[in-house]
Amino acid sequence: MIQENLMGCHYILDINNADPDTLNDEEYLKELLEAAAIVSGCTIVQTISHKFSPQGVTAISLLAESHISIHTWPERGEAAVDVFTCGDADCQYAGDFIVAGVGGRVHESNYVERHRPHEVANPFPIPVTYDTV
Repeated sequence: MIQENLMGCHYILDINNADPDTLNDEEYLKELLEAAAIVSGCTIVQTISHKFSPQGVTAISLLAESHISIHTWPERGEAAVDVFTCGDADCQYAGDFIVAGVGGRVHESNYVERHRPHEVANPFPIPVTYDTV
């Protein structure tokens, strides 16, 4: 059951010891992001990417539920992955699927539940104008 004030789940992964050839394969990475989206219960809107010279790829799948992205450093066997989903989609499963797909290991990860602000009245409202910003 989805918490009423939960906007979504954000899973941020730093990967190392990944296969350099895989990290530099633009088409494979696009397919990997799309597969991760599907197996985690997301709906793909569009996937785009850019291959850098001499190496490295950035790819992002725009989802009805938000996004999945990867940026790679093949020369170091490293990648940064960002998965943000709302609804019933499983962002952790998507992230772990990507880690397995690049043959790496996670050296740092953060899982964050993102919530709507609580409805608390501000006892000291401060008017914001162009002069005060």
